[in-house]
Amino acid sequence: MADPEVPSGSEVGASKEQNTSQRDPSQPATAEPAAAVPQDLHEIEDDPDVDSALGADPESDTTSLASTILRHREEFGRTYHKFRGGENDYWGPNDEQQNDQLDIGHHMFLLLLKNKLYLAPIDPEQCHYVLDLGTGTGIWAIDFADAHPNAEVTGVDLSPIQPSWLPPNCHFVIDDITKPWEEPENHFDFIHLRCLYGSVADWPALYKQAFEHATPGGWVQSMEIDIQFASDDNTLGPDHTMLQWSDVFFEAGETMGKTFKVAHNTARWIEDAGFQDIHSQWYKVPVGRWPKDKSMKELGIWNFHYCFEGCEGWALYLLTKVLGWSIDECRVFVAKFRNALKDNKTHAYYLV
Repeated sequence: MADPEVPSGSEVGASKEQNTSQRDPSQPATAEPAAAVPQDLHEIEDDPDVDSALGADPESDTTSLASTILRHREEFGRTYHKFRGGENDYWGPNDEQQNDQLDIGHHMFLLLLKNKLYLAPIDPEQCHYVLDLGTGTGIWAIDFADAHPNAEVTGVDLSPIQPSWLPPNCHFVIDDITKPWEEPENHFDFIHLRCLYGSVADWPALYKQAFEHATPGGWVQSMEIDIQFASDDNTLGPDHTMLQWSDVFFEAGETMGKTFKVAHNTARWIEDAGFQDIHSQWYKVPVGRWPKDKSMKELGIWNFHYCFEGCEGWALYLLTKVLGWSIDECRVFVAKFRNALKDNKTHAYYLV
């Protein structure tokens, strides 16, 4: 099998055409056919070095937040956001361990996209207002602001975990992106979303807000992970821990009403919101150092750390609070998953 070239396109990008109105839902969809999934990740050749396991080593601006928001809430020895709470509880921790994992993910996606922050064909000279939804640590927004000093970049998140030292053209707002936006309509030239699976109850409504607040000719770019682990050589058997992991998170998402089944629906939701000129691209992202290709191996190692460092935080709230597992059951499952990640005889990947 030949090593495929990593494409220059990714995720889903779409534009809001000049002077266009939302598509009549009674008419057939006009989006281009769904992007084909790459058939072969690359040539797989086992050798003693590759088969050795990886080690565990490998409503206000943040400048004026209320102290109650900054205190967060504590569970399982981890901290979680405290903004509004209740229906807006987010299952991911916001402590240093999880934030480091988010930044690992940012680097991994830069590797995937050949060191590009975005793939939408925006004109930097005409891109004045940029919105980063679910900004997390704010690293994407900060990098974009550094690279585009003429753009005003706004990052929005539930947690005040962003740094205080920022480019002058970047700021952060603590808010719930699924609620009505306060910004005027037809305002943002570029809207960016990444890895919000399991955190949105009504995706069509979110993309509709993005459409309403995008300028005519503006772009939205959305990258989501399909959390279903897979392999092309049957090294991921039907009872494999990594498949069980995917199934558990799918169950948790459906139970809490915030699905993890996002990636395969993104293009349709974006088109239904009214966007046109829709482009969709799939990537296979390996987990671990098993790929033979040097660049894919590097990507797989970073993805290993992304999953290894993040998995406890992903699991604790969802498995105990949503699915009713005991904390001990949860931690045993996390340990099994980490052991599975370290086994490079399993040639696992997921789609992005």
